[in-house]
Amino acid sequence: MSSGFQAPRGIPDYIPPRSAQFQAVRDTLTRAAQLAGYQHIELPIFEDTGLFARGVGESTDVVSKEMYTFADRGERSVTLRPEGTAGVMRAIIQHGLDRGALPVKLTYAGPFFRYEKPQEGRYRQLQQVGVEAVGVDDPALDAEVIAIADEAYRRLGLTDYRLELTSLGDDTCRPQYRELLQEFLFGLDLDEETRQRAEINPLRVLDDKRPHIKDATADAPLMLDHLSDSARGHFEQVRAHLDRLGVKYEVNPRMVRGLDYYTKTTFEFVHDGLGAQSGIGGGGRYDGLLQQLGGKQALSGIGFGLGVDRTLLALEAENIAAAPDSRVDVFGVPLGEPAMDKLVEVAAQLRGEGVRVDLAYGGKGLKGAMKSADRSGAAFALVLGERELAEGRIELKDLNTGDQQSIPLDSAAVVVRERLGR
Repeated sequence: MSSGFQAPRGIPDYIPPRSAQFQAVRDTLTRAAQLAGYQHIELPIFEDTGLFARGVGESTDVVSKEMYTFADRGERSVTLRPEGTAGVMRAIIQHGLDRGALPVKLTYAGPFFRYEKPQEGRYRQLQQVGVEAVGVDDPALDAEVIAIADEAYRRLGLTDYRLELTSLGDDTCRPQYRELLQEFLFGLDLDEETRQRAEINPLRVLDDKRPHIKDATADAPLMLDHLSDSARGHFEQVRAHLDRLGVKYEVNPRMVRGLDYYTKTTFEFVHDGLGAQSGIGGGGRYDGLLQQLGGKQALSGIGFGLGVDRTLLALEAENIAAAPDSRVDVFGVPLGEPAMDKLVEVAAQLRGEGVRVDLAYGGKGLKGAMKSADRSGAAFALVLGERELAEGRIELKDLNTGDQQSIPLDSAAVVVRERLGR
């Protein structure tokens, strides 16, 4: 092991060739949202600490244990963003997007930060793609958001995942259910920290992963059994839309998300090939959050966060490549300075037309340059020496079959595109 600097614990580096797979996953997840009309928003890496305390919920592990919070040089408390929804709500309010056409449909991607115990699939810098649709309470919109995530996973080729779905009720039934659940929980022998959590947000206790707590709460009342007529109707319509879209799901009445703002539709995508860290993405509806964070209107919203890191691990578990192994399509081999000058022009022309091209730099001989061509994963090599240059021709070699042909130099770019099927 090197004695020099190392990446901080729990923060992965993505280096070639795996970085190409990471990039393909992120781009595919984002593209699925763009196809449904979601526009990009670029969020700050850190925000006022109060935004997350109020928006995410002080009873959550995220706020109480996992945030990277520090005082800046102006002695203001700021926090590296642990999730995206609160920041999006802040931006919507600050820039008046809630006073324009609704729903506001936004997508974002990037790193988020949580101080957790590092393990495979659980990192302190986690990468996510998210969407938020704010301003309309429509079960069809809930179904659209869920279907976008499902479509993204299918575009990547994933098959061994399942979608779990539930409803966490609304203001017409949550208060009564809260009292019922607290009555049950306060009848248990709970430690002081868990009892305090039950007083602040009793649903959090049902999300406790400790075996003795899971056993103790096995018979706890479930929200799905106590939905109001309006919340139940909403949930039934979401399910009906998903059925029409062909999105398969399982109803999980014990599902609890890790953030306090969720109401009504709540969902998680689970991949069993990942062991303990099986969640690859999830989200739900958060009615009231915008107003809670200072918005003038009580607009509803729904969104998701899909884990790029975990989706990549899921693909690897299924032995699926999200991107080709090759880093380029064509590798240029110039033999001599005049040949290099000409191949630089050919490479620039091909790159301008979307073909990935690299060259053998540093005056390598033919043998060394062809080794570099093979290592690049390119489909074709373009070999140009002094004789070929004088004759106005260039050698096109198929690196998979070994076949080689001499083609006119001035039409090299056209022939290469044809051979690549571009």
